[in-house]
Amino acid sequence: MADSDVRFVEIEKLLSCVHCGLCLPSCPTYLELGTEADSPRGRILLMRALEEGRLRPTPEVTRHLDSCLGCRACETACPSGVPYGSLIEAARPFVEEHRPPVARFLRWLLDSVLTQPTVRNVATAPLRLLAGKPWTARFARATSLSLLGYAAALPEWRGVTPLPPVIEPDRELRGTAVLLTGCVAHSSFPQTTVSIARLLARAGVRVLIPPDQGCCGALSLHLGNDTRSRDLALRLSRHVSEDEADWYVTTAAGCGAHLREYGTLLPNDSGAANIGAKARDPLDLLAELGLPAPQRPLKAKIAMHDPCHLLHGQGVKNAPRELLRQIPGAELVELAEAEICCGSAGTYNLTEPGTAGRLLTRKLADIRASGADIIAAANPGCLLQIRSGAILQNMPVQIAHPIDLLARAHGLGD
Repeated sequence: MADSDVRFVEIEKLLSCVHCGLCLPSCPTYLELGTEADSPRGRILLMRALEEGRLRPTPEVTRHLDSCLGCRACETACPSGVPYGSLIEAARPFVEEHRPPVARFLRWLLDSVLTQPTVRNVATAPLRLLAGKPWTARFARATSLSLLGYAAALPEWRGVTPLPPVIEPDRELRGTAVLLTGCVAHSSFPQTTVSIARLLARAGVRVLIPPDQGCCGALSLHLGNDTRSRDLALRLSRHVSEDEADWYVTTAAGCGAHLREYGTLLPNDSGAANIGAKARDPLDLLAELGLPAPQRPLKAKIAMHDPCHLLHGQGVKNAPRELLRQIPGAELVELAEAEICCGSAGTYNLTEPGTAGRLLTRKLADIRASGADIIAAANPGCLLQIRSGAILQNMPVQIAHPIDLLARAHGLGD
């Protein structure tokens, strides 16, 4: 245990929870595990005991904190405005210091692979040979191997399409956006990034794409490495902050939510504050600016899965649905528990595969019941998680980013 004067979070924030329990029905881990220590208020009690020195970060305590997805659904449900997201993010680095050396090394290695492009490209090279191949899907089903399911869920590797540093708008200029392309989302789903750039240009946005971008730091923070997260955020803010930019957009909802916190993460950096104040989800921005009517029909039933950091982290729910309703032939149907996490949650499906698998099973059951032909999920982690589950269960449903569906409808998806 750390010395009693070591504080990882403001005690006032911990005391803001009145333990009313209104968060319980919204917490995915409480719904699945049913234990108080795996609920938001239970974890707040654990964090408070750690903060006050009444409890040590034992493996049992760490297990309950690790089981948190960080989905922030409890924040949406909380009538007292408890900032649970910032509480759990502050606790994770403290817990990380007390892990066994081997566990810390493995999490450091995962952080390095996901946040460093060169390391990531080397480490994931075998996955590119398997990505998107029909035989990979068949082998994944035959062996029930999750890793093969993830490989099959990735689009077939055709390289990352290079984008020019500037893309001029197709119509009257409405503003300028910096498109962030430095994360694992772009290397995994590069076509979605291209689709965002083209749709923004169609909406009248001048798109700036600075070269040699890096990770925003969201995944590092999720893994408890707050020092690296700040270093990555500082590097990115100095690299991409533009006075002329009106917005900063990214394909990953988790990254978008993290960007909004840049001003708090780096309080003395004006570039970070600029990015945090102007971070926008592309779907929210496109719904606000408006697009010409799409011409290509898509005759399908579409259901939306709401990524946690889009709905709870950024407060975006209606924009994707409004845009998809504009596609000729598209019929939107509601997905039961659309707001419940699928189990991806940054690196959660890699570090907590058991609970992540239970949440995925829950999500797939809801998808079956919806009768949808397509599930739209505006986050690459959710795409990978749900698509891999559908592949392993041989479900005849397409899992796609709404951006790619819109690009297809506008004739921009090739």
